[in-house]
Amino acid sequence: RFWCRGSQEQDAQQPRPQEASQSWYPPSVVGSSPGSSRPGTPNSPAVHVSPAEAAGVISLLKDKSVDDLRKLLTDKDAYNQFLFSLDQVKIQNNIRDELRKETLQLARENLEKEPRIVELRNQCRIIRTTELAAAQEKLNELERKKDEMLRSSSPASLLHKLQEAMAKAEDESEALHRQFLDREIDLPTFVQRYKKLRTTYHKRALIHLAAKTSTG
Repeated sequence: RFWCRGSQEQDAQQPRPQEASQSWYPPSVVGSSPGSSRPGTPNSPAVHVSPAEAAGVISLLKDKSVDDLRKLLTDKDAYNQFLFSLDQVKIQNNIRDELRKETLQLARENLEKEPRIVELRNQCRIIRTTELAAAQEKLNELERKKDEMLRSSSPASLLHKLQEAMAKAEDESEALHRQFLDREIDLPTFVQRYKKLRTTYHKRALIHLAAKTSTG
């Protein structure tokens, strides 16, 4: 019993370690300090600093007193004042401000173009409903004419037309022959016209035979 009481008294007399002052400073920075009692937060984002930038920050911190450094860890306003005085931070803030201005300018320009865009959209709608419909109808008509021309120019159609022309020349020859027999025309006129008709008939007959042979 006496041993337990002595142990309790000895434990009570031992000084308790002073609790670390709670700092608002980022956990990743506080945890990286060798004497800090707060480990770095695993999920805190990693800060990538080049050696030149780190050397520049160290050169600014090395001349500060311990009180000034402690104030940077505990005083948010002092830390912000020091942070925003760094050239790297100033450059980043300037870039951010420029990007923000450019974004706002683009947004204003887009808003100014909105009435023109609406007008062009309405014009396109009118063109689709009026001019485009008329152009489509004309195109359909031209397509129909093209199909008719292709059908009339097909080999079968040309052979048929040539055969009709042969029959016409044959009929005209027979009609001329009847006129001569009925003495409606004289011999010289009959010979001249009949020779011409028969020549035309035989030319067409030869062309028809050659075309039919090549296509058959």
